[in-house]
Amino acid sequence: MACVATSATVHLVVEKDPFRHFANELRHADLTIGNLECVISAKGKPIDKPYTFRAPKQALPLLKKYFSAVSVANNHTGDFGKAAFVDMLNSLDQQSIPYFGGGRHLREAHQPFIREIKGKRIGILGYNGFFPRSFEALDHVPGSAWLDEDFVIQGIRQAKHQLHVDFLVVYPHWGWEYQKLASARQRAMARIMIDNGADAVVGGHPHVTQDIEVYKGKPIFYSLGNFVFDGFSDDDTRTGWLLRITLASDGSMDWRVREAKIDTLGVPRPGRMLRADHFSDADPVLHRFSTSALRADYFFINSRR
Repeated sequence: MACVATSATVHLVVEKDPFRHFANELRHADLTIGNLECVISAKGKPIDKPYTFRAPKQALPLLKKYFSAVSVANNHTGDFGKAAFVDMLNSLDQQSIPYFGGGRHLREAHQPFIREIKGKRIGILGYNGFFPRSFEALDHVPGSAWLDEDFVIQGIRQAKHQLHVDFLVVYPHWGWEYQKLASARQRAMARIMIDNGADAVVGGHPHVTQDIEVYKGKPIFYSLGNFVFDGFSDDDTRTGWLLRITLASDGSMDWRVREAKIDTLGVPRPGRMLRADHFSDADPVLHRFSTSALRADYFFINSRR
């Protein structure tokens, strides 16, 4: 089973397919996940913050074409208010595009996305840990799942023990922008996730890739960076990854990263392929590996017996 992941933050270009250079890899995974880091709705007005992102509903067919599910747990899905957020959820439902990490109330926001692949239940939990916290879902208020330690532990345990998920990925939106190394809080939270049953942690938000760590045999990709995203000019913010994690029937795991080089229009193009066995625990690259973003983050899962 393979899981490919890219962190993407992007203004969706609907005139042309911004994913076209990665179409083969994206469409041949058993499961493809993305972080949808914008609002797909014409409703609402921008809230008071430095950057607000929205995409037209013409972007929905692109998401349906490439992604099995999208995360709405990030700091931009609330940019145009609660009504726009719910309108986007309704549109995703109408297009049969599953989502996770957010919902119309607290319970829905914290439910994992689960898909059975070749007899194995794969689960994804999404959380946002970057302000404004006003985007958070409450008991009767729509919004995203907040990255709270108690919520995370409860969500992981429920997925593994009650929903019988065999392989669980936690997909947090976290960390400080443009910082190449994960923060102390990211590291502490990642360990909590794995200690409580997560099988992999794949993060996004900082717009640059951060280090990769293996903890108790489980990979932690602290930030995948940008994937489809315009408006940047330096190499760090215009270099990202497409991450593939392969799970074998015996439970063993392998991962590799396809580097993405983002052009001036925000469109990613394939670069080098790097595998886990290229690095040793002592190799500093293992602790400083990079990725990409779409105002969406992405990853993919394939199955192999």
